[in-house]
Amino acid sequence: MDESFWHRKWERNEIAFHEREANPWLAIYFRNLSLAEGSCVFLPLCGKTLDIHWLLSQGYRVAGAELSRIAVEQLFADLGVAPTIAALGQLSRYSANNIDIFVGDIFNLSSGMLGDVDAIYDRAALVALPTPLRERYAAHLIEITDQAPQLLISYDYDQRLIDGPPFAVNDEEVGRHYRESYDLKRLASADIKGGLKGKCAAAEHVWLLKRKHA
Repeated sequence: MDESFWHRKWERNEIAFHEREANPWLAIYFRNLSLAEGSCVFLPLCGKTLDIHWLLSQGYRVAGAELSRIAVEQLFADLGVAPTIAALGQLSRYSANNIDIFVGDIFNLSSGMLGDVDAIYDRAALVALPTPLRERYAAHLIEITDQAPQLLISYDYDQRLIDGPPFAVNDEEVGRHYRESYDLKRLASADIKGGLKGKCAAAEHVWLLKRKHA
């Protein structure tokens, strides 16, 4: 992972990727995970997404992982709460009522640190990583969450026309990373109005990944 790239983005406030409202797919399709109130939802590479505000408002607990300390400090400031901060191996854990965010490299996060997770919401993690890291990331995510079900959002476009992130992750690649562990169902697809970054045609896909049972 090019950590310096993301640190520079947050240091310079170059965060056009930060949505100014909760993702509309979340409100529509999150119920497909069939979670009870109080369930814990893990958001990898979460930034300061307003999706966290939405999940907390719906009565869920949130765990997240984020590389940038700046992003996490802004997240808690936006929530209006002062976190308790603790060192945890190579990571720092920022905690408040119903929320724990781990700051640092997600590959240093273990299942023991994370604790029990009922579901994963991946809006911008898989697509934020370049090709060499996506396979490692998917395997790590499955391991540390004990194969928790996922709501996954991906992008599909001609990668030759524009550089990521977000990177193109087509249906075949989603299957390659996850079909051995999950039953995959594409819940929705939509063309991105105006194209990705206004430069090329692209589609956004919403996936439901349910754990396969032996």
